[in-house]
Amino acid sequence: MTIIIFIIILAILILVHEFGHFIVAKKSGIRVDEFGLGLPPRIWGKKFGETLYSINWLPIGGFVKIFGEDPVVEAPVARNTAQENEGRELHYGASPQEDYSRAMFTKPKWIQALVLVAGISFNIIFAWILISLGFVIGLPTPVGESPFGQVRNPQVVITNVLPNSPAQKAGLSSGDTVLYASVGGRAVTDLSAENISKTITQSTSGNVSITYRHGSANPKTVTVAPNTDIIKGHRAIGISMDTIGTLKLPIHLAFIEGARSTYLLVIGTATGLAKFIYQTIIFKSDLSQVTGPVGIAGVVGQASQLGFVYLLSLVALISINLALINLVPFPALDGGRLLFVAIEAIIRRPIPPVVTRWANGIGFALLILLMVVVTTHDIIKLF
Repeated sequence: MTIIIFIIILAILILVHEFGHFIVAKKSGIRVDEFGLGLPPRIWGKKFGETLYSINWLPIGGFVKIFGEDPVVEAPVARNTAQENEGRELHYGASPQEDYSRAMFTKPKWIQALVLVAGISFNIIFAWILISLGFVIGLPTPVGESPFGQVRNPQVVITNVLPNSPAQKAGLSSGDTVLYASVGGRAVTDLSAENISKTITQSTSGNVSITYRHGSANPKTVTVAPNTDIIKGHRAIGISMDTIGTLKLPIHLAFIEGARSTYLLVIGTATGLAKFIYQTIIFKSDLSQVTGPVGIAGVVGQASQLGFVYLLSLVALISINLALINLVPFPALDGGRLLFVAIEAIIRRPIPPVVTRWANGIGFALLILLMVVVTTHDIIKLF
C-alpha cells in the first residue's frame, strides 16, 4: 500500500510541475505538441486542437512536449519564417515548412524563462494549497508559532532522531508522542520538551524510560541508556523534541498562515540545499544523509500511519524540495535551461545546439548515477 501511495504522490507532483510548463507555454502562444500522463510507451492518445493528450504505460508523473524547446542539430540562428530558413539545416527538429513563430526558441528570452520557471512555481503554489488545506483540517504546529490562532491539545513530540543513536536503536522515531518519561526511576513531573531534555542532560546515572505512542497505535515503553558521546560533557539519547498541538483556522486565515509557513519552508529548504551543494563542491558532503525514492517511500509510509494531515504536510515538503532542486543551475534541470537562456540573452546569440545537447546528456547521466548511489544506500539501510 505504501508503494502505491508513493507512486500516486510522485505522479501528482510531477504532473503539477509539467502542467505549469504546459499552461504557461499555451498562454504565451507557444505550440505544445503533447501532454502525457505517465511515461511512454503510449497506451492511448487523442488530439484536441494542436495538442495530443496521451496516457502512457509507466505510471510515474508525466511530460510535456513543447515545440522548439530542445535543439537537435547544429545550425545557424533560426528565423521566424520558413522562407528565411529555406535551404538551411535547421535546428529544433522541424522542417523548413514549420511555423517558427510558434516555436519556443523564437520567443523573447523573458517568455522562455517564464515557461521554464512555471513548473517550479506551480510546485510551490501546490505546496501552499496543501499546507493551507492542512490548517483548515487542523495541522500539527509548534506552540507559539502562529500569530493567527491558538494551538490546541499540545503534546511533546519527537521531531528528530539521530542515526545510530541509543534512541534509534530502542525504536524511537520522528512523530512519536511522549506520554511519560523518567530518568533513573524518577518521573519527569513537568512533561515538556525542554524539561525532559534538561533532566536527561543534567542526570549523572540511570537509564531513561519513555512511554510513547506512534500515530494511533497502542502506547509502548522503551528503556534507553544515555550516551555521553552525543553531546560533549552531557548525557543524551539522540532525540530532538518540541511541544506540538493542532492549529485549526478558518479558510481565509488558513491561506495566510499557509503562505507564511510555505515561505519559511522554502527559505529553510533552500538554505539546506545551498549548504549541501557547497559541501559537495569542497568534497565534504555526506551522501548518506541524502534520501532517494526508496527512502522517501519509507517516510511516506510512516506519515500515512500518523494520519492524513501528516501525509499532506509531507507531500507539500516534497513538492517544495522538487521545485528547489529543479531550480539548481545544473544541466538537464530547469535551472540549467534557465542558465542557458540567461547566457544567450547576454551574448545575444544562441548557444550551439551540440553544446546544450552534450551538457544536458552529461548532466542527465550524472543525475542518474547519483540516483543509483542514493537508492542503493537506501536499500542497504533497510537491512
